Amino acid sequence: MLLIPAIDLREGRCVRLYQGDFDAETRYPREPLELLAHYRALGARWVHVVDLDGARDGEPLNREVIGALAAESGVHVQAGGGIRSVQRIEALLGAGVARVVVGSAAVERPGEVREWLERFGPERLCLALDVRLGEHGDPQVRTRGWREAGAASLWDVLTQYPPGSVRHVLCTDIARDGALGGPNVDLYAAAQRRRPDLAWQASGGVRDAQDLHRLERSGVAAAVSGKALLEERMSAEELIRFLPDASSPA
Repeated sequence: MLLIPAIDLREGRCVRLYQGDFDAETRYPREPLELLAHYRALGARWVHVVDLDGARDGEPLNREVIGALAAESGVHVQAGGGIRSVQRIEALLGAGVARVVVGSAAVERPGEVREWLERFGPERLCLALDVRLGEHGDPQVRTRGWREAGAASLWDVLTQYPPGSVRHVLCTDIARDGALGGPNVDLYAAAQRRRPDLAWQASGGVRDAQDLHRLERSGVAAAVSGKALLEERMSAEELIRFLPDASSPA
């Protein structure tokens, strides 16, 4: 399983939200380029970058910062937030982003997103499906920066993307995001059983290396972590297994 460090941007600064709440924001002193260099030095091959302003308002306000991150060598950038048109995909790919994350549009306009997948290829796009567990434990998808709830479950949305049409799916359990309470391993194990053709990325709740081992056993391809890494709750030695370019201690 691959560990993908997350860099969340708001007004050009590195932040983390608690359970997707824009009023529950923690700002971190590290600049985005400094943080990327830190993760690259740890051995990360990918970083996950979110334009939170774009996710909330539909306008990608952190384009220049994302472009600067994508221009750095030695690490691939997976980026999203407010990606609702083919022009924005082209702009990010043109700026050097390796993989573009599509969220709300994947739920609201699946036919159009399938066309994007055909055009750019399944390795260049990742679907972001953010969920809150419903009354009976079913994962209900939310959109528009996690503010809008729909009637569709995660499993319903995925029926719009048959095997072969998509490869990468990032699934965030919103209630776990930024809470350091542990990931929803049962959710990701169920996702892997239902759609083993997908390279699942698990997001939300990672607090320590034991959580990474638990996610690895669930079968997901990658784990995205933000707060635990920002607060250095895992040592470099503990992360070696999950970072392909990490060096063993001398």
